[in-house]
Amino acid sequence: MTPHTSRDSDRVDVPSPLSTALADRYRIERELGAGGMATVYLAHDLKHDRKVAIKVLHPDLAAALGAQRFLTEIKTTANLQHPHILPLHDSGEAGGMLFYVMPFVEGESLRDRLKRETPLPIEDAVRIASQVASALDYAHRHGVIHRDIKPENILLHDGSALVADFGIALAVQSAGGERMTQTGLSLGTPQYMSPEQAMGEKQIDARTDVYALGAVLYEMLTGDPPFTGSTVQAIVAKVISAEPEPVTLLRKSTPQHVVAAVHRALQKLPADRFATAQLFADAIAARPAESAGVIGAPYAERARDWPAALGHPLVVGIVVLAVAAIALAAREWTMAHRTAPADVQRFTLDMPPAIRGAVAANLAISPDGSAVVFSGTDAEGISRLFLRRLDDLTVSPIAGTESGLRSFFSPDGQWLAFWVAGRLMKVDLRGGTPQPIGDMAEMNGGTWTRRGTIVVSTNSRLVAFSAAGGTARTTATLDSARGEVAQFFPTATPDGDHVVYASWGTGGLESVRLGVLTISTGRTRRLDVPATSALGVVDGVLIYGNGAGTLAAVARRPLTGLSG
Repeated sequence: MTPHTSRDSDRVDVPSPLSTALADRYRIERELGAGGMATVYLAHDLKHDRKVAIKVLHPDLAAALGAQRFLTEIKTTANLQHPHILPLHDSGEAGGMLFYVMPFVEGESLRDRLKRETPLPIEDAVRIASQVASALDYAHRHGVIHRDIKPENILLHDGSALVADFGIALAVQSAGGERMTQTGLSLGTPQYMSPEQAMGEKQIDARTDVYALGAVLYEMLTGDPPFTGSTVQAIVAKVISAEPEPVTLLRKSTPQHVVAAVHRALQKLPADRFATAQLFADAIAARPAESAGVIGAPYAERARDWPAALGHPLVVGIVVLAVAAIALAAREWTMAHRTAPADVQRFTLDMPPAIRGAVAANLAISPDGSAVVFSGTDAEGISRLFLRRLDDLTVSPIAGTESGLRSFFSPDGQWLAFWVAGRLMKVDLRGGTPQPIGDMAEMNGGTWTRRGTIVVSTNSRLVAFSAAGGTARTTATLDSARGEVAQFFPTATPDGDHVVYASWGTGGLESVRLGVLTISTGRTRRLDVPATSALGVVDGVLIYGNGAGTLAAVARRPLTGLSG
């Protein structure tokens, strides 16, 4: 909370029923602020002669909860005693309003500091996150999950972090039950929600708080949360399906052990995160017991893994081994007949020491398998796209691609499309200045078809542009009859009129299926094929990731438009 001084002129906007009902205990002075669940007032504790902050639940929320059950549940919070947890002094019902009382902190919230100074010094960010992790670990060991860790709930006082509203979200959920859902109220803040919380799962554990703290640390280091969007729905869709930009692309000075810890904390599956908040604290502090585990199994097995140490060779790993085979086979699409299967080639790409932070998450392979493009940071600290042809050891920066991400090739391999600062661009790899294709606030995958159409996922929907540029000419429908709610990561098929993509349903990760878009009509069809991403089509056989860390394939017969 921002520090305040008491002035008579500030004593406004205080509900008179509340003031009257609490007059024997507290003198309410003024409003400090309002959030999604409550309004906060500065008050004077008459008995103890001290300043306090009184939070009053919004009337619609209070009505949905019911006083007695809420007050019973909130007692759990009152028993938490930890140096980095803001204690609960009092709670009750007054004038038909539910309230609880906390110490007034003469300092500021982490949100206030981030508004004033962003990003934070790395040492400060790690220290704050470590203190919050200590508070979380204590509460978790006492059976309490916070459920709403965010900068607004982290107060900074005399160099120390204090976690506020501990257990309030649990009390609200426990007391409200289905009544809260029926009123349209929700818990948590989208930018910091774990995927399981965003999907409405009732049974969540300590790893949800670990995810939220990872998101907060990400913001302290980079200046923004891992996922942003123009609507709550857009943010939630990214939380569930998209990958955050690597910290080192946004701030190259971040120590690798901190980077790895943050990205492990932000894993989609709870099983891939740190099991406890203390393990997260150990990892960002680089304590030997856990530092090796930070870059352990969950990273090594994921297609979006990144190097174990910046400046060392980039081992693309599984994603290159699998996708390179597909890309090398893709050049056979133009042949009328195939006489023999293409050889599988396995290789490692060694990055020059001057190029740092190259990541497989932004790796594009040309259709004939002869070149790769990846994002990285050069010796001057500028993030850009780099080209490496497999028959040449030279890595070349692509002019005009500063801050470019999510690149993909044209079918002939001569052009590269990429996204930067809200715009889709293309650049001729033989030389030239990048040209705009179309505007888009966000992008979650793209593909370039043989018919000169570019299909991208933006705001959780597929849209199609002419490769020549202009406004979107086709917008995909949602297959609502089969429960489709979002569309990501399109991959063009050889016929040029169809795109295979990851289709998200209402059930979150468990509901992801393959979808097929017919570009000429804008119609989509959600298939009963579990998958997280389509990688390519070879001889009418679709190769895709099944979400279990392995590749899978499906023949053309159950699919429409995949033969080439």
